[in-house]
Amino acid sequence: MSQTTLLGIETSCDETAAAVAVEGEAGAASWEIRSSVVASQVEIHREWGGVVPELASRQHLRDICGVVERALGDGGVGWPQLDAIAVTQGPGLVGSLLVGVAFAKALAVALGRPLVPVHHLAGHIESLFLCHPELPLPAVVLVVSGGHTSLYHLPEGGRYRLIGRTRDDAAGEAFDKVAKLLGLTYPGGPVIDRLARMGDEQAIRFPVARMTHADRAAGPATVLPPGLPRSQAGRMDFSFSGVKTAVARHVRRRSDTGSCPLSETELADICASFQRAVVDALLDRAFEAARRFGVRSLGIAGGVSANSRLREVATARGADRSLPVFLPSLHLSTDNAAMIAAAGLRRLRAGVTASLDLNAEAAMRL
Repeated sequence: MSQTTLLGIETSCDETAAAVAVEGEAGAASWEIRSSVVASQVEIHREWGGVVPELASRQHLRDICGVVERALGDGGVGWPQLDAIAVTQGPGLVGSLLVGVAFAKALAVALGRPLVPVHHLAGHIESLFLCHPELPLPAVVLVVSGGHTSLYHLPEGGRYRLIGRTRDDAAGEAFDKVAKLLGLTYPGGPVIDRLARMGDEQAIRFPVARMTHADRAAGPATVLPPGLPRSQAGRMDFSFSGVKTAVARHVRRRSDTGSCPLSETELADICASFQRAVVDALLDRAFEAARRFGVRSLGIAGGVSANSRLREVATARGADRSLPVFLPSLHLSTDNAAMIAAAGLRRLRAGVTASLDLNAEAAMRL
C-alpha cells in the first residue's frame, strides 16, 4: 500500500513546532501522526505579559533545527523518507513566520521535495479530523484562539467558508488582557479558567455585544446562511472589546471607593463572570450558525477550545439539541505542527504546492 510521509512546520507565534504525519490510500481517514514536538516560549514572554515579536522570532531561530531533528527521530523517519514539506505561511507574526517558511524552503530545495503552504486556521480546523476522522459533514467549526475568532461552514473536507468573525479582539486576546488588568500572569486563559472554578459566574453581569447588522468597515466577505438578508450579515459576528472594558470599569469603580485590594473570592467571581460571558457569546453564535446552516455537527478548535467551561457547556448544549459537538484533544488545541501536517496532507492530495518564492503573510485569508 502506498503512503505519503510529510513533515509539518509551525512558527506562526511563540511555539516552534514540527511533526511527521503519514497518509495512506484512504486519505484523511488514514492520517497518522508519527511524532509531534513543540518548543514553547511561554517562560520567555511571561515577564513581559505577552508575546514580544522580536524575542519570538529570535527564539525560533535558536530552536527550529533541534525541534525538526527531534520530530524526525521520534517518528523514526530519515530525511530521504520525506515526500513533502508543509509549513504555516500565515497568518501570524511575520518575523516568526519567516523563520519557518525559510527553513521549509531550504529543506524543499535540499531534498528535492514539494513545498506545501498551509493557512494556520486550516490547521486548527484539521486538528478536529486528526482526533475525529468520523466527524460528520457538513459542519460548522468555531476557531477560537488568542489571535482569531471565526466561524466556518465546511460543506465537505478541505472547503472552508467564512460565515462569521470577530470585529475587534479575539476571545483569547480578551482573556489575556483581562488577566493582565487583574494582575494575573501570562498566559491569562488558563489562569482565569482555574480561578473561575472557585467563583460564582452569576456574581456580575458583564455585557457582551450582540451584532445584528453587517460590518460597515471593509473586511473579508462572509457566506450568509439561507434566508438571512445581507443587511443582517453581522448576526454571525463577535465582539469582545466591550466585555473587556466592562471588567476594567468594574475594577476601577471598586478601587475608586478606596476599598482594599481584591479578595480571592472577588477575583474568582470576576474571572467566573467574565468567562461565562465570553463562553456564552461564543456558543450562542456557533449554535445559531449550526441551526441556520442545517449542519450535521459542530466543531470547536483553537487554543481557547481547551477552556474547561467552553468544553463542558458546548457538550451539554449539543446533547440538548441532538447535535454532535467535536473538540480536539488538549495537546492539539494549542498551536502545534501535527495540525499543519494534516492540513498539508489534504492540500498535497489536492495538488496544491508552492514555488520557492513563497513568502510569509502576516494577514492571510482562508
